[in-house]
Amino acid sequence: MSLKTKFIHFFKLLFPSSGTELIVLLFFLVVYGYLGSYIAIHYKIIFDSRIPWDAYFSFDNKSIVMTGGSFERHPLSYYFFNWIRELALLYSGGKMNGDFRFILAWFSNFAVSLSVLQIFKYLKNIIRLPLILNFLLVLFFGAFSTTILLSFTPENFTYTLFLLTLFNHYSAIKLKKDEKIPALALAFSGVTIGGLTVTNIAKVFIPVAFEKGLFKSWKKFGNAVFRVTLTLIFFVLLYLNRIDFKYQNIFSKTNEQYEKFSNVNSTPTWDMILSYFFGGNILFSNFIVRDKHNMAGYHYKGLIMTVYSSWIPYIFIAVLLMLISWSYYNNFKNKLVQVLMISFLFDILIHCIMRFGLHTSYIYGGHFVFVYPLLLGWLFYSYKESPKMLSFLTVIFTLLFVYLLTNNYLRMVEFFWFLNQYY
Repeated sequence: MSLKTKFIHFFKLLFPSSGTELIVLLFFLVVYGYLGSYIAIHYKIIFDSRIPWDAYFSFDNKSIVMTGGSFERHPLSYYFFNWIRELALLYSGGKMNGDFRFILAWFSNFAVSLSVLQIFKYLKNIIRLPLILNFLLVLFFGAFSTTILLSFTPENFTYTLFLLTLFNHYSAIKLKKDEKIPALALAFSGVTIGGLTVTNIAKVFIPVAFEKGLFKSWKKFGNAVFRVTLTLIFFVLLYLNRIDFKYQNIFSKTNEQYEKFSNVNSTPTWDMILSYFFGGNILFSNFIVRDKHNMAGYHYKGLIMTVYSSWIPYIFIAVLLMLISWSYYNNFKNKLVQVLMISFLFDILIHCIMRFGLHTSYIYGGHFVFVYPLLLGWLFYSYKESPKMLSFLTVIFTLLFVYLLTNNYLRMVEFFWFLNQYY
């Protein structure tokens, strides 16, 4: 295949390749664009040079934009955010004003809208659901608290969401065709995804394990080992170069971060898991305003999520998790479903079992929240020959969708109250 053909295929993968796909992308660009533009122009919360972190929901906007975040968790994002910051400054004439915030918001909008497009493409081209179900599932996904917040937030999670949805769609195409993921594609995915959040590099290797005949042929197994090793070598060398090969700093800083973000016991673990990890990424929970300071004398207000105060959101999350588990059970022999679930279980291990950042796990949604609409898609697919069951599932899904829209709309009204009061 020529280089030109590869580029054409890549752009068809990345951008709309049909009228319906173009409509999906434009719809979310307009909706998220209006939201983000309004916030950027009228409020300072997207970027305030005095506030390095925690202005809303524990996002580190200023810190991320200026430095790319901590090197031990986001080793290569420094370079990525340098480009974004410089482009935003170019547009704003070197000032960190409303124009600067506007461009930051539109970068986020573009990344999240493309993420939604990747979900739509996966549902349409891989699962091949009826068009109406595809639209409903991407609207459901687009109304998640994570996708709403990331659509205007300059954060690592924003671009991680895009890269992971793109890679999952790409790897699903390869697995469906019984093709292997090329070495350069795997290396590029590993460096970009792992570069933004180091633990996510493991997810890049999951589809490799499901390539056809991998464990039946020494040649294929050896080739897979070579591709994984090559990816790790590229990643490690770039990581070490970023920190001037002072690798001791990685271990000391990682341990320090783990201690800081894993030893919070103010809320029962089961409630943090349901309200923050499984719930907060989809369904906004209650908000509380906290007094914050930047360690340099500036005091400000921060908005954070607390646990659900009503039994209804718990029922919502329980039903959604039952549907996801049902999908996994029905499609257990489907390697594409296994890739999604193993990736999801990896995040459950880190946040729920190892408890890293469990008390703020509602901010980590970009790492895994896309799994929900895809597994729901596979659940609908498993009953494509059963009209009665499809109707039952559609009714349940519609009820969840209506509640999600209602809840998240009301919470965003509260969010704007917070902006009007303090920003």
